[in-house]
Amino acid sequence: MRNPNVPESLDSWSIMHRMFGFDRRAYDRLDAAARATIERDASAAFGELARDANGDLGLMQLLGHKGDLMLTHYARSFDALGDVQTRVDKLALRDYLEPRGSYVSVLELGLYEHTAKIHAELRDRGLKPHSDDWNAAFDAMLEEAAAEPRNAARLWARIPRRRYACFYPMNKKRDAGDNWYATPYAERANMMLEHGKIGRSFHGHVSQVISGSIGYDDWEWGVDLYADDPLVFKKLVYAMRFDPASSRFGEFGEFWTGMQFSVGQFGVFLAGDASPALLADEALVR
Repeated sequence: MRNPNVPESLDSWSIMHRMFGFDRRAYDRLDAAARATIERDASAAFGELARDANGDLGLMQLLGHKGDLMLTHYARSFDALGDVQTRVDKLALRDYLEPRGSYVSVLELGLYEHTAKIHAELRDRGLKPHSDDWNAAFDAMLEEAAAEPRNAARLWARIPRRRYACFYPMNKKRDAGDNWYATPYAERANMMLEHGKIGRSFHGHVSQVISGSIGYDDWEWGVDLYADDPLVFKKLVYAMRFDPASSRFGEFGEFWTGMQFSVGQFGVFLAGDASPALLADEALVR
């Protein structure tokens, strides 16, 4: 974008969340052979998606009335997400899954601090904004940011393999009194810095994935949280509520919460006799 008022971002995985209700009673009325076929075919398809080097799959048993199952898909492109969606929809299992929601986004690393530094350095070099030399230098510095070990590791990381997960969408306010996009860049950058400090105070206890959805879905960002203890979600989100980036400017959609489980446990999910488990030797879905 190269606009000094617009923070740059590094983008990677195309992401699709799909939330479903599961008609257990209709499924239970099937004979054993039909249930076995549905389980086998779905487990095989999910296993291939989870092992794909160019994508990933997360399975989550949802809690509450909003749904029963959430599929989280990572792919290298929207076209690949379309292929995945069609593949899942062709499964016999889909006769018993009722769509309850979906979300399309792209994994995003925001660069508020980097953006300001890049513009300042190019200004110090005396380069004319948006000249060929300026553009080339700008792109090179963004590539350097993407190559930084911490960023590179996060950009194409696979879905965190932790038992509990929470997903929600959010916006930044555009009210007359509190318009995030009309707030000076330096103020926004400082608020995001402080916001990030809260997240880092939970380092090791929670894994966070931010995805951008402006132009793709009804909200501006999607947030996935993963942890070994669901109480961490409550503590983290509550702490962030007191930060101005959220208290003044945050707007939030529905929260979807539950337990991740292994593809090898999909039959347990279908049977409904117990909660499907995260199998340590299967690394969740592999």
